[in-house]
Amino acid sequence: MHSSVRLLARLLSLFAVLLFCGAALAQKNTPIRFALDWRFEGPAAPFFVAIDKGYYKAEGLEVTIDPGSGSVEGINRVASGAYELGFADINSLVKYRDNPRNLAVKAVMMVYDTPAFSVVTLKKSGIKTPKDLEGKILGAPAPDGAYAQWPIFVQANKIDASKVRIENVGFPVREPMLAQGKVDAITGFWFSSYMNLRANNVAADDIVVLHMRDYGVDLYGNVIIANPDFMRFSPKAVAGFVKATIKGIQDTIKSPETAIDSLIKRNPIAKREVELERLKLSLSKNFVTPDVQKNGLGAVDMKRLERSFEQIGLTFKYTNKPKAADIFTAQYLPAKEQRLVK
Repeated sequence: MHSSVRLLARLLSLFAVLLFCGAALAQKNTPIRFALDWRFEGPAAPFFVAIDKGYYKAEGLEVTIDPGSGSVEGINRVASGAYELGFADINSLVKYRDNPRNLAVKAVMMVYDTPAFSVVTLKKSGIKTPKDLEGKILGAPAPDGAYAQWPIFVQANKIDASKVRIENVGFPVREPMLAQGKVDAITGFWFSSYMNLRANNVAADDIVVLHMRDYGVDLYGNVIIANPDFMRFSPKAVAGFVKATIKGIQDTIKSPETAIDSLIKRNPIAKREVELERLKLSLSKNFVTPDVQKNGLGAVDMKRLERSFEQIGLTFKYTNKPKAADIFTAQYLPAKEQRLVK
């Protein structure tokens, strides 16, 4: 009788150990909260591809993604610790890091090698070059990331800014106002403004996009940023996220038509053909550039980054100007051969 009790006790103990081990195994995945810069739209597809194909899981990560309301907001979300990682504008990060009291949030991977900043207009306006904006009305939301670069664009193209009337417009009415002729041009992320104009029944042939990078604004765009505590205590998780995201981007480049499905199932009100086109536009101009084809995804040219600080200085008065190494680290990037566009 006693031996039966002892056997039962041992079995129960073994069962408890197995349960504990199972729970420990289930908990081994590191949770990561990732803050997007904007809504669940086409250009965000690679992150969802990395979830659906199990790339994050393979790195021991449990990733959840939340939408955002601008490319600056993500910096504050990551700095607060509410999110371990985020997607944000590197130029805004430079300004944020100018204040030594702010946390040492860093970029760990470049995504938009060319920023999406642009001035968008219609053929009927007669605006073909930046100088043609003189005498016109420019619609620009005050917090718009592209509008923040206006002083750089003005200087690079010798625009007489006193001859351009700036109309502060809200994001929702920006493209409709251009379509209705209430403004002559707008600032914005080009792929979003382009698709929003198409949604306002503007023909593709009537849309004119002046990409700021093509007109002397030599800045980088959006990056993956990390909380400093998370970098310090979970370096393998940061490296794993970067590696998995690169795989997601590579798959998206290979087949945007497949990748977009990962996004659409999370945003059922989005139109597949619209988001697919938005994704393709961003891939062609922002994700994949000559530099990316040569050097692989995720990296930056530190000298180019340092030069960009000079241009940012036209829009912002530094008090404690950061160095390139304060802003970007390549330590979490996989080897170049793993980052090449295939």
